[in-house]
Amino acid sequence: MVKPPDRVLIEACVDSVPSALAAETGGAGRVELCDNLIEGGTTPSAGTIAECRARLRIAVFVMIRPRGGDFLYSDVEYDVMRRDIAHARTLGADGVVLGLLEADGRVDVERTRALVQAARPLSVTFHRAFDVARDPEAALDSLVGLGIDRVLTSGQAPTAPEGAVLIAHLVRRAAGRIGILPGCGIDETNVRELVAQTGAREVHVRGTSPVRTRMAHRNPRVSFRAAVDGDDSVLGITDAERIRAMARRLDGA
Repeated sequence: MVKPPDRVLIEACVDSVPSALAAETGGAGRVELCDNLIEGGTTPSAGTIAECRARLRIAVFVMIRPRGGDFLYSDVEYDVMRRDIAHARTLGADGVVLGLLEADGRVDVERTRALVQAARPLSVTFHRAFDVARDPEAALDSLVGLGIDRVLTSGQAPTAPEGAVLIAHLVRRAAGRIGILPGCGIDETNVRELVAQTGAREVHVRGTSPVRTRMAHRNPRVSFRAAVDGDDSVLGITDAERIRAMARRLDGA
């Protein structure tokens, strides 16, 4: 096993200002700000970006994804992504998170290059579109050539612990030319082992707990959740104590 590096950065995936603040309190070094996490994350609102930037001291990376589903985008969707990148820059984001593929599963090099250029000088992460790319080695090499700063990946597996072998291979292949950011299914029980197995220097986590709102009235016949039995008064909010527990595990406590 690779010895876990010192000061592994925790990036918390959040979908609200309260979650972002809790992540910072718990010791996260960066947040990935999204909306619509039930679809894997889409671009958050301008108001959410602005409030996070105004209230947080840590880095705020903004998801640039116009819809759920796959990563083959129409011309209109691509234009939306360009506009969202411009807005994220204006609102003070520190980085953007994006991913585009061709129909055959290769990285869409031409469009990705244009979006990277539009985003600079912000940091750019290529998200888990990587995990459905046809050839992970070829995809990684394409991203290195594009100057992408890091790639978020579960190792093309359902969770990062299940994909640890490929993640470790990607870390070695990257050789410092691009960051490898393991994400999906990482929590207090496995974060230290995953870092030891892979040699990654950053991890992407959720760390949420259910929180009931103060709403007293409820119509049990109506729910706005995708699940039939969804309770609209229970929200998944980042738990500062869970983030703190992961940080302690990474520090060896």
